Amino acid sequence: MVYLLKLYVTGKTPNSERAIRNLEDVLKTKLKGSYKLQIIDILKNPKLAEDEKIMATPVLEKKLPPPIRRIIGDLSDKERVLLGLDLIPDA
Repeated sequence: MVYLLKLYVTGKTPNSERAIRNLEDVLKTKLKGSYKLQIIDILKNPKLAEDEKIMATPVLEKKLPPPIRRIIGDLSDKERVLLGLDLIPDA
């Protein structure tokens, strides 16, 4: 199974950089290459953010496998990220 993920960030802010690092950490340890990640800077691509109705950043969107999920924040809560990616069962 391949995960299709989109991470929406706003420029090179500390919060955006932290979200990227935290997500890469989780992906390397838990998904080990079975994912496709697209990082979208909404300052450079505002239309994409508008089309997807992104109101806050950083936000991680899991497109595949279903269901679609969104996680808002710097992704520092690893358990929340794993739950959002359906890598651990709902408590």
